[in-house]
Amino acid sequence: MAVQERGRGGAAVATAVTAGIAAGLLATAGCSTGAATGDRGEAAAVRAVGAPAPGEALDAVRHAADVLAGAGGARVRTYLETVSGGTRLTIAGTGGYGFGDALGRLRVRVPDPGGAVPGAGSADSAGHASITELFAPGALYMKNRGAGVPENKWVRLATGSLGDGNLVANGATDPLAAAELLRGARRVEYAGSERSGGATVRHFKGSCDLGRAARAASAGQREALAAAAKGFFGRTVTCDAYLDEQGRLRKVRHRFTVSDAEHGAMDVASTVELYAFGAKVTVRLPAATDIYTGKVVSPGN
Repeated sequence: MAVQERGRGGAAVATAVTAGIAAGLLATAGCSTGAATGDRGEAAAVRAVGAPAPGEALDAVRHAADVLAGAGGARVRTYLETVSGGTRLTIAGTGGYGFGDALGRLRVRVPDPGGAVPGAGSADSAGHASITELFAPGALYMKNRGAGVPENKWVRLATGSLGDGNLVANGATDPLAAAELLRGARRVEYAGSERSGGATVRHFKGSCDLGRAARAASAGQREALAAAAKGFFGRTVTCDAYLDEQGRLRKVRHRFTVSDAEHGAMDVASTVELYAFGAKVTVRLPAATDIYTGKVVSPGN
């Protein structure tokens, strides 16, 4: 994975390229939105068994991010699957997230079928390049990625400058952003009860309006989701949300379509799994002296 930063109108614009994913992942087509402002209200826990009462499904999904804010820390697994031009790629990540302070840490393993990724650090025994990502309100920090970045230096990106709002481009979706996107949920249907992460959960299926989600999002996620609302094909994405008996989000899956410079469109499915709620998650953001401020180029540039 590599990034190229360049100026546009005085603002930094970042273009992220994941190894094996076609260049131009963030060159998404513009999309205007006219979604109504979403209400937030108080989050209410939902029972994990039995069909929900009328209106309960929509409320439970829309308020999933509020419930997580009071749940403390959790362990995280992420999966990003892409299909473009007949090529399928899966990128996996593991780590932890503290929802109270909106800070998280993931280790993302990027498969590299074509060889080593320039500047992406060492590969594991399965041939995956390992990239460390730190999530913070309005920012993404990455280590061991990007050609020309000195060893042990971090790259910092403002998520509001990313055309996808940091939902897909860097190989993993920010877990809080995935939950905040559910604030734009509409036409939610109950799909039954099942097991996930050792808990009985309710499965809800529906669609999310990106513009509505951005308007209703918390301050730390609003700018990034607004960027996604303008960057994706279409104003809605499909979603599957799995809530436990306390209303906590155990798993969420979003499906997007983004622009692919080579094939025209790329289908993306992003899954975030949460478990071990209450886990202590400590994230230390890099000091200013540890952040690389030079140019980061994409492979082949």
